[in-house]
Amino acid sequence: MKKIAYSLIGLTALFGASTAFAAGDAAAGKVKAAICAACHGANGIAMMPGYPNLAGQNEAYLVSALKSYRDKKRNGGMAAIMQMQAASLSDTDIDNIAAHFSNLK
Repeated sequence: MKKIAYSLIGLTALFGASTAFAAGDAAAGKVKAAICAACHGANGIAMMPGYPNLAGQNEAYLVSALKSYRDKKRNGGMAAIMQMQAASLSDTDIDNIAAHFSNLK
């Protein structure tokens, strides 16, 4: 029962926090995201199996994921590569990159 309660609290916090994310600058994000194209494609559609598509992804999710990689809180899979890529990103860079990919269709 505690797990359910904690899950509900977590979901409430997550959805409440998602409205707190400031929209980034998609144009600045496009410039900063150029390096992402090697794995995730220039238009956010991955060319290689196993790499996720980023085009149209939820902006808040992308912000959360990139910050988790940068802060080495997200592990497994290709996390080591993503941790290196995200290590030098500022919060503003992450907001901008997320805005760029979330605006792609």
